Parts: sequence; C-alpha cells; structure tokens
Amino acid sequence: MARPKSATHDIKRDAILDIAAQCFAQRSYPAASMNEIATACGTSKARLYHYYDSKEAILFDLLDRHTQRLLAVIAQTEAAAQRKDLNDRATLHELVRAFLQEYETSATRHAALLNDTQFLSDTPDPALGGPSLSPRELILNRQRDIVAAMTRFMKRAYPERLTPTNQTALTMMLLGMINWTFTWLRPGGPISYAAFADEVIGMLEKGLGHSAGPKR
Repeated sequence: MARPKSATHDIKRDAILDIAAQCFAQRSYPAASMNEIATACGTSKARLYHYYDSKEAILFDLLDRHTQRLLAVIAQTEAAAQRKDLNDRATLHELVRAFLQEYETSATRHAALLNDTQFLSDTPDPALGGPSLSPRELILNRQRDIVAAMTRFMKRAYPERLTPTNQTALTMMLLGMINWTFTWLRPGGPISYAAFADEVIGMLEKGLGHSAGPKR
C-alpha cells in the first residue's frame, strides 16, 4: 500500500525546486548533480530521491510549474482588466507589470526555462496527455502559448503598428526586454522591477504608441 503524502509534501517539493533552480543557475544544469542539490537542500541524496527519481524529473517539475504560473498570470491579468474595464493598451501595460513582478521572485526558475528546456527528454510520454507529446515538447508548447498571448495583447494595444509582417519581431522585442532581466536586474539594485516595468511601458508608448510614419 502506498504511503500517504504528508501535508507539507508539496511545500517541500517547492523548496527543492527553488534550491535546484539556484544550483542550475550557478553551476549549469549539466554540471549540477543530485548530490549537490541534496547538499544544498540540507538533506541526503536518498531523501531527495523520495521526492524526485532523477535530476530531469526535478527540471521538468520546475519548468512545468513555472510555465503554468506564467500562463496563469496572463489569464489573471486579462480577467482583472475586464473587471476594471481597462482598455487594450492599459491591459498590455498591466501584463508587462505582472510578468516583471513574477520574474522578481522567480529569476532562477525563469533562467532554467530559457537555458535548460533543451535538456528535457524528447521521448513521447503518454502520461502527459498525448501519445506523441514529450516533456520537452510540452514545455516548448507552453512557451509558444505565452508568445502567442503576448502577440495577441500587443495587436489589440497597438493595432495601427502591428502587421502580419512585423508582429513576431515586435513581440520578441518586448519579450527580449523583460525575459532576460535575471541576468542583470537585482532586487535592491539601483532600479526596481516595478520601475523597470514603467521604463518598458514608456518605451512601448513612445515607440509603438505613435502611429506617425508608414507601416512596414
């Protein structure tokens, strides 16, 4: 008979994921070992295996939770905008703020998403909801969903500026500004995440918010 999970099981898993993400950021995913992660967690490798049967299982759970969280941020922002009756441009601005607020507390998890998805298995796993879906493809699909949502928000916010030709480039420009903050933006530094969000929004308004000039 399977042993019942303790009430703190998920809390412990979340703590392990935070520490593992730090190890991956400091050492790189290939270099970090289960033994090092266990030591950083203040536990034994045998105890760590009680929660995860492999380093890849840790990486997948980390990325699975993080991408689900980002998609939830998108849905929550859209719902809040409807409640507040925000216009499309203000809704996009709120999404930028919400993403950067999330990144402030999940920098190492986001670093793992951008750097380590490639190390997930590409072998199909029926347990993931589709006979041909692999752990890597599931996370990549979530990333595509995030990009598609950002494109949708931008097209609504700046319909005069986004075209079928430039919409991908402009979406990736915005994501490029906010997705790599973990490499340089530090809590307690000269600029806060909230202040940086205002800078990004200011650049959007000054760049995309003016419709003068021909569309390319």
